Amino acid sequence: MRMGAPVFGPALLIELRLLVAALFLGAVALWTKRTLAMKSHWRHYLIIGVLNSALPFLLFAYAAQALSASLLSILNSTAPLFGAVVSSVWLRTPVSKSIAIGLIIGIGGVTVLAGSNASMHGNGQWLALICGLSAPLGYAIAGNYAKASAVSIDPFSNAHGSIWMAALVVLPLIFIAPANHTPVLIDWLAVVALGLLCTGFAYLWYFRLINDIGPTRALTVTFLIPVFGVLWGNIFLDEPLGWNMVLGGAMVLLGAALTNGVLRFSSPTLRGLEKK
Repeated sequence: MRMGAPVFGPALLIELRLLVAALFLGAVALWTKRTLAMKSHWRHYLIIGVLNSALPFLLFAYAAQALSASLLSILNSTAPLFGAVVSSVWLRTPVSKSIAIGLIIGIGGVTVLAGSNASMHGNGQWLALICGLSAPLGYAIAGNYAKASAVSIDPFSNAHGSIWMAALVVLPLIFIAPANHTPVLIDWLAVVALGLLCTGFAYLWYFRLINDIGPTRALTVTFLIPVFGVLWGNIFLDEPLGWNMVLGGAMVLLGAALTNGVLRFSSPTLRGLEKK
């Protein structure tokens, strides 16, 4: 996305990404003889497609025009933080001590990351930061919607149908916001990799994980995104790695781990006081 967004622009890049992924998943559906039942479930696919694909993809693509891939990958890992907040408000999920502490630490990490970019000039870069931080909120709302929805659809069909609906939603935007520059071969390769590997194959693997080990454990892939995002950004894009990125990223990951239940906060002293 960091390579393609400045060239194609957010709308065209995401439309191409979604089309590549949709065609790939469509081929898999034909091969495995899976049906979508689009006529019956198009509203469900539309909601999932907008919240889980179209909106966050567009926000990240816009942010990728100004922010580094390293920072974007760390912002992406805030999804469990937003998920905990949305779940507590929407589904009335109790906020445990671990979740509360995780939210505080995570917010602190985001503050460190934002504060390190205080030298950014103009509203455009600050808007990019806000967009990059808002995108995971879409993932959080989509996840809670899927949990609360009475519609029962298998994971593959959810992925396949929502990608097609997301592509239809984004399509009109390419006529409003055309490409910024004429793409070259490396730009097209970035689009194919983004659609085929980062969306098509990734959806297949991710939903297979959900079936095999459950949604909670599958969400732990969130903690790998910043590791590889920072690594690839440093190797391939020559992005610098400052202390603020390490500290802020570590705080975000720790906060996400606490809110996601991977880590739990426990204090022997507090347990002793509670018993008394």
